[in-house]
Amino acid sequence: MTDVVERAPIASAAVLREVAEGLSRPQKELSPKFFYDERGSQLFEEITRLPEYYLTRTERSLLERWMPEWIGSLAPRALVELGAGSAEKTRIVLDAIAATTESAVYVPVDVSAEFLDQTAARIGAAYPSIDVVSLVADITDAFALPAGLPYPTLHAFLGSTIGNFAPDDAVELLRRVRGRMTETDRFLMGVDLRKDPARIEAAYNDAQGVTAEFNRNMLRALNAMTGADFHVDAWEHRAFYNREAHWIEMHLVSPRDHSVSIPGAGVFHFAAGETIRTEISAKHDRASVEAMFAAAGLAIERWMTDDDGLYAITLAAPR
Repeated sequence: MTDVVERAPIASAAVLREVAEGLSRPQKELSPKFFYDERGSQLFEEITRLPEYYLTRTERSLLERWMPEWIGSLAPRALVELGAGSAEKTRIVLDAIAATTESAVYVPVDVSAEFLDQTAARIGAAYPSIDVVSLVADITDAFALPAGLPYPTLHAFLGSTIGNFAPDDAVELLRRVRGRMTETDRFLMGVDLRKDPARIEAAYNDAQGVTAEFNRNMLRALNAMTGADFHVDAWEHRAFYNREAHWIEMHLVSPRDHSVSIPGAGVFHFAAGETIRTEISAKHDRASVEAMFAAAGLAIERWMTDDDGLYAITLAAPR
């Protein structure tokens, strides 16, 4: 069964304020949530299949290895997934849940309503014993879960998406998750680990240029959303590893000295070579994850990495 919990779209005025504030900073910046219109979500799915992008296949391998055991011991009756996307890897978790209980609830949460509807329909058809209640929401802000979820509930944040948040913002998000958890609930998270920077940079500068198109698509999405007049194809993609901050940065590079008009937000000047930072993707180790969890009221219960130390999945319990 598939239900869609309707949520009001992000208010146009709120979007305009956020965009104006980001483009008024010394280092211009836009939230990665603006990547994920329908086309952006499709492009990201293409990225996950690229040979350079080790993250998805490594996380999948870890989930296949450990989910039967972890889910078997927890026996969750509900799964709440932040930033669900296509939920392809989530099927591994759902398979394990379906094997341990006769009925359960899956709540995929995502900002892209169109993409989420497609995901919910596919999952609902594939798992008749699991009720799918999709939730359109911005995970960077507070939101309410559907009432009456059965417990224990497993909260999941896969795909190393926690890396898209600066340290203080990551802790704030984790605190909100912790605030919704009971003592028997658990939190499952995927984490991209610190490694040779060349390996990381290659994952964000693929030879086929899919990541570059994904990055530029943010401007295309903003044009459609706000009526802005970005000349999308002229902007260049740049991604590099910041060794001091332990994160990758993605930027869009202005092709020339010019201005962009965004109705209701203003006119924004860009010098030739000036950049808009569109994403950070922080890389972690166990110590940094333990520190984030401790600040949010969580504690690592299980931690597993692949043989090459590229990636980890971790299960956390409320403190």
